[in-house]
Amino acid sequence: MRLLVAAACLLASMFAADFSSAQEWARFRGPNGTGVSNADSIPTKWTEKDYNWKVELPGGTGHSSPVVWGDKIFLLSADPETATRYMLCYDANTGKQRWQRKYKSTPHHLHVRSSFASSTPAVDADQVYIGWSTPEETTLKAFDHDGKEAWSLDLGRWVSQHGFGTSPILFEDLVILHNSQQANQVKPGVKPGVSAMMAFDRLTGKQVWRTPLVSANVCYSVPFLYEPTGGPPELICTSTGNGVFSLDPRTGKQNWAVEGVFSMRTVGSPITAGGLIFGSTGSGAYASNYVVAVKPGDDAEVAYKLKNSSKFKAPYVPSLIAHGNHVFMLYDRGFASCVEATSGEVRWSARTGAAFSGSPIRVQDRIYCLDEDGVVWVIAADAEAYRLLAKNPLGEPSRSVPAVSGGRMFLRTYSHLISIGGKGEAVGG
Repeated sequence: MRLLVAAACLLASMFAADFSSAQEWARFRGPNGTGVSNADSIPTKWTEKDYNWKVELPGGTGHSSPVVWGDKIFLLSADPETATRYMLCYDANTGKQRWQRKYKSTPHHLHVRSSFASSTPAVDADQVYIGWSTPEETTLKAFDHDGKEAWSLDLGRWVSQHGFGTSPILFEDLVILHNSQQANQVKPGVKPGVSAMMAFDRLTGKQVWRTPLVSANVCYSVPFLYEPTGGPPELICTSTGNGVFSLDPRTGKQNWAVEGVFSMRTVGSPITAGGLIFGSTGSGAYASNYVVAVKPGDDAEVAYKLKNSSKFKAPYVPSLIAHGNHVFMLYDRGFASCVEATSGEVRWSARTGAAFSGSPIRVQDRIYCLDEDGVVWVIAADAEAYRLLAKNPLGEPSRSVPAVSGGRMFLRTYSHLISIGGKGEAVGG
């Protein structure tokens, strides 16, 4: 009996522990969406001479971030004129393309900062999963690691002002997609979009559950798995219509929600720190952006709200990043901030002068983020003061998130994929 209890405790601790100990970077922002890695072989400063390799991607552009499983890198690219999509696989050690799959599509209106390849894949030991859309069709596909298409779904029309950009995630044998669509400010004659959280069997593509959501602004937040003490895992997400909400990832049944907390679109994905759930909301006007901290659970409620001010700037597109009891934020228009998670105290705020659309990640005690010009900013994850450690230009704009796996970092600009770091050993070896 004691052995069974010990085993159960060990499994629970493994689930709740720092997901960054896993080698694979298998979804948007890596292990459970934390954006965190403990790799000790990623440099702070580098030049092009330090690259392991750099390759040009077909299609010409895209904001899809790389994901890694073993020695394979997966990402999406697209032709900005024809909307042709490319599903791509590269060797993590050499940069050699292993395979590509090409899909013709229909050009349609996008936000100026969007692309026809803005969704990040999710990957497991068997398959890789990716989504894109046109106004008439929302596509979700699965491929095996050799590029053979396992299944393909048409989830119906897609209604938005900006184009497709949400990313699938995996939980047990399910592929989960936050299918948020626009219900207001649509063009005359266009019916409002219908939003839902959707889960599919990863091997067959069969729908397992579908939970209707409130449609308002199209939102791009990607869920993460939260495990309360002594409780089962919860799927946490944010949207304008549903606020900060929790679903049972196995059934889609709602556990709790704090509604009405977001007056604008949610683009950045939620995180947890200091026992709270954090989400952000904003618009292209930026001045009214704010961050919300929510106490999770059956008695869920807003712990505090941090609005844009002269002392603090809340991000709109970039997701937040945690380190211990502190949350670090990169404002789209040139500020970095650090907030104490439990109290909401702003520890520091500093002007960077750079525009950020990609989300930051953390490698040990350093924060890495690509600005829109393709410069990798490296900032100390230090609650005492803002410290810029390095700026590493990649030579081309970017709106993507770095991936770290096998002791290396993989960086995607509009049309290139770059590898840095490592100690000489093979990735996935």
